[in-house]
Amino acid sequence: MAQISARSSAESALKSVVIKSNDGKYSIDLVSSITELCYYESIMMDSVSVDVKFVDTGSSKDLDGKTIKEAFPLTGTESVNLKLSQKIGDKEVSLGGDKEMILYVNDFSPIVEDTRKSLINLDLRSKEYIRGQHMSVSGTFYGLISDNVEKVLKDDLKTEKELDIEPTINTRNFTAYHKKPFYLLNWLSKQSVSSENQKKGESAGYFLYETSEGYKYKSIDGLFGQDDQKQKKSYIYNNTPDTKAPSGYDANIINFSESNLINVQKKAKMGTYSNRIVTFDPFTTFYQVKTNKANDENIKISGKKLPEFNPEFDMDHTRTSYFVLDTGSFPEGNLKQQLEKSGDENFEYGEIVNQAFMRYNQFFSSQISITIPGDFELHAGELIFVDAPQLNIEKSDEVDRQSGGLYIISDLCHYITPKEFRTELTLVRDSFGRKGNHTTSI
Repeated sequence: MAQISARSSAESALKSVVIKSNDGKYSIDLVSSITELCYYESIMMDSVSVDVKFVDTGSSKDLDGKTIKEAFPLTGTESVNLKLSQKIGDKEVSLGGDKEMILYVNDFSPIVEDTRKSLINLDLRSKEYIRGQHMSVSGTFYGLISDNVEKVLKDDLKTEKELDIEPTINTRNFTAYHKKPFYLLNWLSKQSVSSENQKKGESAGYFLYETSEGYKYKSIDGLFGQDDQKQKKSYIYNNTPDTKAPSGYDANIINFSESNLINVQKKAKMGTYSNRIVTFDPFTTFYQVKTNKANDENIKISGKKLPEFNPEFDMDHTRTSYFVLDTGSFPEGNLKQQLEKSGDENFEYGEIVNQAFMRYNQFFSSQISITIPGDFELHAGELIFVDAPQLNIEKSDEVDRQSGGLYIISDLCHYITPKEFRTELTLVRDSFGRKGNHTTSI
């Protein structure tokens, strides 16, 4: 196990950051003038994001003595080729792997200006994100949701990046009328049920997000399920970040903070642990009432159990949703096949919608924020193991059995300067209790 210390992470990971003018006339490497670079990934974001702060002095020979704003000029959509890498053990780890990472200027703003220099901040996004803001998707879609997600990414957004799409078990036939592609994809994610990690009627819900490795379309239970995703690394917080981590851990945690995200009133309003759905079929005038309650035996969780509330409070159903069934809409096939399917539900609201409400809100039940030595091997959506010492008046080597255990990386930031490299992680999970082991994936 190659360990990374806080000292070794201070070695600059900035190799090159080359920006090209839109007319192709100028190209310049900003690496020597960068004061700060922040690289972001999140399961809640449609694109990776990079903030680059650099000093524009106009001293470069490549620009004929002009500043970048004068020579280019900066207008947005300029391409930026990034090469960020580090040595971990005996191997060189690059952000983006073997492929060159290319992002585009989404926004730029001068932070400080005087007669000699200008400090500029660039907001960089992926090509698909910028393209998606200037186009819409129209047409009728049939079949599995996962197939339609792949179709939008490839045919409409024209991505050439790697796609890691977890197959769905359910179909969704619909017509899109000039919808933004990422709006459409996120709309579908709330209606998806995994064929591998979820059971219809018990759980639902996906996340669409981008990492430096490509686009991911993953179910909530697939992210938490240790059978589907093994823990990537293990970390421990012991207030000694500059020493070698204990055996079995990849590194020490530099900073550690824990948050409780369970507000009883807010979670109740969202129907996080109990809800009710009322569906009405206008063709048969039949309506159905179904109550859903959280059951950690039928879903994949990262801790030992979901929160347990005081039985004195009635939690039978804290939210009610109403839907009119779209029976017989968008049947596929020839005329005979369409007639045969005219009585079928196009989308099973009672088996999917409220189950997705529950899982999304359960997902953010417990949160930990940690800072570790910079590590390009980590990505949003990955499962890691965290240990912290148990609070005790006397010094204790016992770990915290409640807050420790498996967590999902919901947000990741690589903070890089010419002299410092650290990774800041926001970790979340749906349940409580230490589960798993720091040295093995269970």
